[in-house]
Amino acid sequence: MDFQPTEDQKDLRAGVRDLLAGRYGREALRASVDSGVSVDRALWRELGEAGFFALRLPESEGGVGLGLPEAVLVFEEAGRALVPGPLVATHLAAGVVPGAAAGTAVVSAFDLGGPLVAHLGDADAVLGASAVPAGEPVRSVDPLTPLHRVAVAGDSSAYREAGALLTAALQVGSALRTVELAVRYAGEREQFGRPIGAFQAVKHLCARMLVRAEVARTAVYAAAVTGDAGEVAAAKLLADEAAVRGARDCLQVHGGMGFTWEADVHLHLKRAWVRAEQWRTAAQAEEVLARELLGSAG
Repeated sequence: MDFQPTEDQKDLRAGVRDLLAGRYGREALRASVDSGVSVDRALWRELGEAGFFALRLPESEGGVGLGLPEAVLVFEEAGRALVPGPLVATHLAAGVVPGAAAGTAVVSAFDLGGPLVAHLGDADAVLGASAVPAGEPVRSVDPLTPLHRVAVAGDSSAYREAGALLTAALQVGSALRTVELAVRYAGEREQFGRPIGAFQAVKHLCARMLVRAEVARTAVYAAAVTGDAGEVAAAKLLADEAAVRGARDCLQVHGGMGFTWEADVHLHLKRAWVRAEQWRTAAQAEEVLARELLGSAG
């Protein structure tokens, strides 16, 4: 079985990267943070027009007609760019909620395993609920992932497998981006007349970041092809670790600069923390893997 992306898949990934670089680069990210606007409706519609949300919807229903392997490539790029908003939920709602496929509707979900809903204030619909529930704002660690506590939680379990895998793809994109940030800074910052990247300790730190990110990416790609529940759980577990630990290591490479508001590293770490709690937590993924192992052992 060949897990290497095809030329069409590479072109798709490159197209999405170019779109996001032009439409949601660092200046746009910083403008979102400064304004507190987590969902840009104009960007949402542009993503819809580009087929981001309708990617897996059949062509007979107005979609692109691709599958999970292509979707994870697209979401990896969105994670790399730190695009905010309920991307996964809106994608899953394509063909279910009117306007989701086209990006004219913003859809959230009960993906945090409790009475918390992300982006509720921007949502036109919530997966697993007949109507958008009322909610009380809750302080979020991520400035671009507002949270609300609702009185009654809905049920989005029917979307859990795909939701966990696409969230893992977002985490992989973020993990790979922090590798880039760490390596670039290590080549620019000098100590004792040499770039800090010349020191073995920093080299090892960056190497470990890359290994974790690439292992997670391989797991996500494999799970997208097989669709196996155990592989999806493993992919989410590895991707969460790669994103969280990668951002922490990137902070260490940056030193004191990494803890300043001007650096983007802290945004990757905060988003990774939130995503690690969405669709499937580490504990839940471990339970799935344990059941798989016990089942295979008879």
